[in-house]
Amino acid sequence: MTWIQKTPDIDEKLSILAHDSQYDLACSCSINDDDRRHRSKDDKWIYPVTLSNGGKTFLFKTLISNVCVNDCKYCPLREGQNTIRCTLQAEELVKTFLQYYQKGKVVGLFLSSGVMGSPDKTMEQINKIALILRKKYFKGYIHLKVIPGASNAAIEETVSLASAVSINIETAGEKNFNQLSKRKNYLQDIIRPLKLISQLTEKGSRYSRVKKTTQFVVGASRETDQEIIKYSWELYQRLGLNRIYFSAYQRGLGEPDLPGEISSQSNNDILTREHRLYQADWLIRKYGFTEKEILFQDDGNLSLTLDPKEIWAKNHPEFFPVDINKAEKFELLRVPGLGLITVDYILKFKKNGGYFRSIEDLGKTGKRLKKAKQYLKI
Repeated sequence: MTWIQKTPDIDEKLSILAHDSQYDLACSCSINDDDRRHRSKDDKWIYPVTLSNGGKTFLFKTLISNVCVNDCKYCPLREGQNTIRCTLQAEELVKTFLQYYQKGKVVGLFLSSGVMGSPDKTMEQINKIALILRKKYFKGYIHLKVIPGASNAAIEETVSLASAVSINIETAGEKNFNQLSKRKNYLQDIIRPLKLISQLTEKGSRYSRVKKTTQFVVGASRETDQEIIKYSWELYQRLGLNRIYFSAYQRGLGEPDLPGEISSQSNNDILTREHRLYQADWLIRKYGFTEKEILFQDDGNLSLTLDPKEIWAKNHPEFFPVDINKAEKFELLRVPGLGLITVDYILKFKKNGGYFRSIEDLGKTGKRLKKAKQYLKI
């Protein structure tokens, strides 16, 4: 008996490609289930994105193709894997996205792809979709992935069409990167595009409005958290990245010889590492911490039991207790258990003549305020 596999129609292709886009987790990190990506009723991924004002919006996220010539050992879509491969034509993707947009289900597009033949051939398809939307239909938010190894000309065209761009750095440094891929060149295919994107979008430039991000795959190679934070700090300071994402390696998807497959760390450990890296990144981006103030264990990793802010506090007893009625914002942000919203409330309360007499003046005493009380003088 002969079995004939029919060519997937548009909806089937979108279902496959939207599902496979889950492996690029940029913009999906959350500690709240309500903030995570959700599958729509017609089997497509819709991604919630938190706005700076605290509101929510939604992105339509998919791959153009899951065909890929790369050998990234951690990626289930790498060449040679037994998976259903398909590719969307530009017109198909534009039509489907606009249907969602016009119904008010999404406000923007997050577009990526496997590497079809060559980086520039793939970038041509990504840019073609963005160009059709920009010229005829859509002036809103478009996030485009830059394919490793793309030419300078292709990258500049991408930046000119996008609201945000990203290229995944994957890991910290060439030595660790070589554990993940033999075909890609770390300096030429990853670092060069990152530097070019930074130059094209620097303050005062034509494309300064374009946001730029990257992502580390945590636990696939033998990198330590200390190496990741060091590279993150340099990406923020030297290249002006707006955001860095961390994605815990999903064990069982990669090559058997991948360091992440044979590591002694459990899946739960790797997920906790991801969470701690986000906490350390938050301290650097929002709380005024420097790379040198993030403290690590002897193995170069962050503690799995305590968050990095509490680790810093325990190692700096001379800084505490902080007098809540006299302290400035910088001092209050160093107190474990106090977040940005609480600190802003404290400062506003004091500015309006308020005076704290007990921790209860901050509201209901939950776990965080109980922790903060140990470091405060009231």
